[in-house]
Amino acid sequence: MRRAVYPGSFDPVTLGHLDIIRRSAALVDELIVAVLVNRAKTPLFSEEERVKMLMEVTKDVPNVRVEAFTGLSVDFVKKCEAKFIVRGLRAITDFEYELQMAQTNRIMAPGIDTIFLTTNLEYAYLSSTTVKEVAFYHGDISHFVPESVAEKIYEKVQMREKCHEQQN
Repeated sequence: MRRAVYPGSFDPVTLGHLDIIRRSAALVDELIVAVLVNRAKTPLFSEEERVKMLMEVTKDVPNVRVEAFTGLSVDFVKKCEAKFIVRGLRAITDFEYELQMAQTNRIMAPGIDTIFLTTNLEYAYLSSTTVKEVAFYHGDISHFVPESVAEKIYEKVQMREKCHEQQN
């Protein structure tokens, strides 16, 4: 079985992520979308919320499984008995960082290869950080994320604003 892991924070999942998920799922028998739980960061969405959103927006891709993980991606890939790590590239700056990580992972796990997919040009500018920034300023994010995800983002933004108002 050709199994791959696509790791990331997915906070939130964007249309660019979905593009990479769909395209990489077509290349393998099973794709595990791995939601990184990074205790050093404060994400907008909890690990459970991110997993749930990803499950919802990938339910039409039968060979996709969504799981959360902590630690090194390469260790998770080994645990899943996968042979490939999928990474999306938007720009040359992504490539420099991702190549370094792929080479490091290759030293740590010689049997695991990294597959780089260039992002569809339609989403080349897009990042989760950009989506959150636009949402916090009440901009239209409908071109960046699935509709169900946009609703959840706006709910989070509204909740944070109410908390901020109560503190002041």
